[in-house]
Amino acid sequence: MSAPSAGGRGAAVPALFSDPWQGQGASGEGRGVTGEGGRGAPDAGHGPPGEGQGVPDAGRGVPGEEYGALDAGEGVPGGAQGLPERHGVTDEERLARAALTRLVEPGDQAVGRWLRRMGPVALWRALTGKGKPPPGATGDRLAGCALRAAGLDPVADLALIARRGGRFICPGDLDWPGQLDDLGDARPVGLWVRGPAGLRMWALRSVAVVGARACSDYGAHVAATLGTGLAERGWVVVSGAAHGVDGAAHRGALAAGGATIAVLASGVDIPYPRGHAELIERIAEQGLVLAELPPGTHPTRPRFVLRNRVIAALTRGTVVVEAQFRSGSLVTARRAQQLGRSTMGVPGPVTSGLSAGVHELLRGEAVLVTDAAEVAELIGGIGDLAPERRGPLVERDLLDPVTARVLEALSARGGNDLREVARESGTGCDEALGRLHELLALGFVERHGDRWELVRPVSPGDGARRGDPPNRGNRVKGLRR
Repeated sequence: MSAPSAGGRGAAVPALFSDPWQGQGASGEGRGVTGEGGRGAPDAGHGPPGEGQGVPDAGRGVPGEEYGALDAGEGVPGGAQGLPERHGVTDEERLARAALTRLVEPGDQAVGRWLRRMGPVALWRALTGKGKPPPGATGDRLAGCALRAAGLDPVADLALIARRGGRFICPGDLDWPGQLDDLGDARPVGLWVRGPAGLRMWALRSVAVVGARACSDYGAHVAATLGTGLAERGWVVVSGAAHGVDGAAHRGALAAGGATIAVLASGVDIPYPRGHAELIERIAEQGLVLAELPPGTHPTRPRFVLRNRVIAALTRGTVVVEAQFRSGSLVTARRAQQLGRSTMGVPGPVTSGLSAGVHELLRGEAVLVTDAAEVAELIGGIGDLAPERRGPLVERDLLDPVTARVLEALSARGGNDLREVARESGTGCDEALGRLHELLALGFVERHGDRWELVRPVSPGDGARRGDPPNRGNRVKGLRR
């Protein structure tokens, strides 16, 4: 059998794991996307992989302890002759995982358990009738997998993503974000990625901003402001590219020249929603677009919910901007809580149903935030502190307590003589006189004969309060000294 064409669909996937194919290796463009880097196999006997990419040890099925040993008799026939190991991920494993993304639905924990115990190559063979069925697999499930497997060609999928400037990354690749492993058996089989940046490094300093699709103007403004503010602070903004809050957060980050990641519930070459096709293309150029589903796959309602677990696990925290009681954004936030990530919410009007879900979240474990500085303080490192929030400082706040009492003792109408001021402030006459002269120098009071009066505001409508001096420039300077 000749090697399958990278761009065609002439060979069925089960034939890809036969002996002749293994001896020849994946050809053309299909080989060009078998990983741009990855960590070495975690076995103690394997040193760091060199640029020569050595051949796996004899008798080994899938490299790396994380996949477990293959079941007896279900290893790759004939070994892995002629297929170099790419930093812990062989071509057989990459093709098997690419095929599995088309064969099974995202987040299937039964598939995750089988994958962990058997490895991707053996699991593919088992689900397509080429090996012993996985433990607990029903006949109906195997029949459904056989129907899906007919005509699938992962080599063509890998070639297609390569032509679109993308790649397929697997657990074991250097670019694989380790935090996704927190999902356990619900971890993605692999990720299809478009964009020039490294996913693992970007994900280390990322935050999710999610919320209602039919958001209000307030929600769109807050989301865009958060996206801009986080991007300016060096954070990667992650969202789902949906209408409403998601799109506003992406646009805010892009407007600031920052980094953003869109996690889709479709293939990375299928923009959804279609109204965001231009936005998603821009993200693919300036940031990253990723999906669990292979190219050409369209979204379904359950896939949106399953997509949210990837957003929650990928980031260090999730911010919810507007969400009703029944909202996919709350699913993301609660999954983030389960994974030990920070969960935050932006409050809204108590009369708004769009904020009802956020308010309920804030009554639980979520933390209230109002801007990017507060988000960065919660999920950032030491020193990432939001500025202290306080009301405006007025001149009288800087007076010492005794002087402030003397100022308060003055009547707003007609003023007072020295004895009245001393009596009302609880000080002696000499002390009151000294304080009154201090207030006179600072511009708070005026003296008219034996009476002391408050300085009148410059304008009745300027908001001056009782005891505040008029706005005359240098009076506060002397007080601050």
